[in-house]
Amino acid sequence: MTTRTELTETVMNVTDTKQQFSKVINRVARGETRIVVEKSGAPVAAIISQRELEEYKSLKEKNDQDRERLEQNLTAFSAAFRDVPDEEFERVLAEAHRDYREKTDREHGRK
Repeated sequence: MTTRTELTETVMNVTDTKQQFSKVINRVARGETRIVVEKSGAPVAAIISQRELEEYKSLKEKNDQDRERLEQNLTAFSAAFRDVPDEEFERVLAEAHRDYREKTDREHGRK
């Protein structure tokens, strides 16, 4: 099992980053830190390891897939209630929400 330590985050201005570029890349590659590069005091870029980039891409892909599934489910849900008047739909939805809250409150000993 690999133990993963929390990375530090180092903030550097553009000039220092350029002057110490080789050192910065080595620290990032060794997993010691990630670098936030600032220009005029505002963050403009980041230098991260290849492993972090791959993790980011993987999380982004999963997020995109989840978002697409959610959109498909909402479209199907909307279609299923297309012929239900808004007032009726809102009433049933509020009732379902109330029932769910009561159920979870009971399960967690809140009522």
